[in-house]
Amino acid sequence: MGLDIVQFLENKTILVTGATGFLAKIFVEKILRIQPNVKKIFLLIRATDKQSAAHRLHQELIEKKLFAVLKQRWAPNLSSILKKLHAIPGDVSSENLGVNDSNLRSEMWREIDVIIHSAATVTFDDRYDTALAINTYGAKHVAEFATRCVNIKMLLHVSTAYVRGKNSEVIPEKAFSMGETISGWKKLDINEEKFLSEELIGELRKRNASEEEITIALRNLGLHRARLHGWPNTYTLTKAMGEMMMRHHLNSNVSLAVVRPTFITSTCKEPFAGWFEGFPFRTLDSVAINYGRGKINSFIGDPDTILDVIPADMVVNAMIVAMAVHANRPAYRIYHVGSSMSNPLRYADFQNSVLNYFTDNPLADEDGIPVKVGKLILVDSMESFQKHLTQYYTLRSKEQNGFQSLHADLKRNIDNAMRAAEICRPYAFFKGIFDDTNTKSLRATAVENGVDLESAFRFNPRYINWEDYFQRIHLPGISGAFKLKRARL
Repeated sequence: MGLDIVQFLENKTILVTGATGFLAKIFVEKILRIQPNVKKIFLLIRATDKQSAAHRLHQELIEKKLFAVLKQRWAPNLSSILKKLHAIPGDVSSENLGVNDSNLRSEMWREIDVIIHSAATVTFDDRYDTALAINTYGAKHVAEFATRCVNIKMLLHVSTAYVRGKNSEVIPEKAFSMGETISGWKKLDINEEKFLSEELIGELRKRNASEEEITIALRNLGLHRARLHGWPNTYTLTKAMGEMMMRHHLNSNVSLAVVRPTFITSTCKEPFAGWFEGFPFRTLDSVAINYGRGKINSFIGDPDTILDVIPADMVVNAMIVAMAVHANRPAYRIYHVGSSMSNPLRYADFQNSVLNYFTDNPLADEDGIPVKVGKLILVDSMESFQKHLTQYYTLRSKEQNGFQSLHADLKRNIDNAMRAAEICRPYAFFKGIFDDTNTKSLRATAVENGVDLESAFRFNPRYINWEDYFQRIHLPGISGAFKLKRARL
């Protein structure tokens, strides 16, 4: 029997958490574009009331350029299609997802067929209490909500491949057991982690600490607890605990698919190439833009490190295929959606791509003068990076400003660059390769059931030409986003 994904989506009701996030927007747009007869899409949006949620829906989804293709394709029926979107004020960090209207909750529990949980704080060093509330306890609340949905076909949880932490081997698509750690130092007690953050807040408030001091202390606590248990940062620790919570609190009769993307980049094809959202930039994109601006001429990293990146529309296609395959089939499966196994990208290749692109397409500095770039220097330690930065900024400051305000500018620029490098450091030297056996099996199952993976639901990274993708799609996309943001400032 074949699997018709478009037909599967007809008359279905879907709940999407984190609805204003980068990945969720692409998911919602594609669902509406390929199946305008979906019954309803509930979009959980952080807002105080329905009016505020509806406003965010229009401002942050419908009015985005991302939806232009959808609007053109279904122009005569657009208003009826957009009515399928229902903005729900709520918050995954609260019980019942913060849906306070009991009648609405009952309607959702009665009608929902599929839940896509993509809500997350993706700041690597966020406050520990915030990251726990959203990434960890948010997953628990979604699982409990799903258990109340009487007609649910499946739950798809968006995690990250980097929950597996440090590894220099092939990293399997393996689940966590409750309390498992990377370091193996001590069993992880999630409730204790929450208690530690609450205890710290209480102590600081007794001492009349400022909100800034509390934020700094909670950021440091998250990083300390992550590294103690073997994770590189607060984000990956709290997402790993979220996977544990999701599995533990979900009814075993509900099919669960966990999609673990690697670093998500701009769309390569759908709804058009190069759509990107997310400013200020993080990780590689931050490196690329600051290099193009002449803010840095070096960065940490090993030229032979594999940078595992994957275009956003491929992640969404994998999500949709997994959703259809898992519906009504009670199972628990993890899918790595990345490129390091099938089509590895070396740091040196990225290094060459940014050099070639910004040589041919220079960004302008604050005075409108095109910035000339040299090859990005890769250094092997934070100490070497700081030395390069100090030399670079000292020279630039003398050239531009003489000695006036040299020390203040120098310190600010170096501090910002060092913080970015510290965040990127675990990935700049990462030696793991993500096994994608389950994801390959998912593609094989889809093909066997007649799904068009070549054009309609493409998510095989093997066919990406990285040089072409960076030169023609991704770097133009993030450069355009940077120029637009700067023009608005």
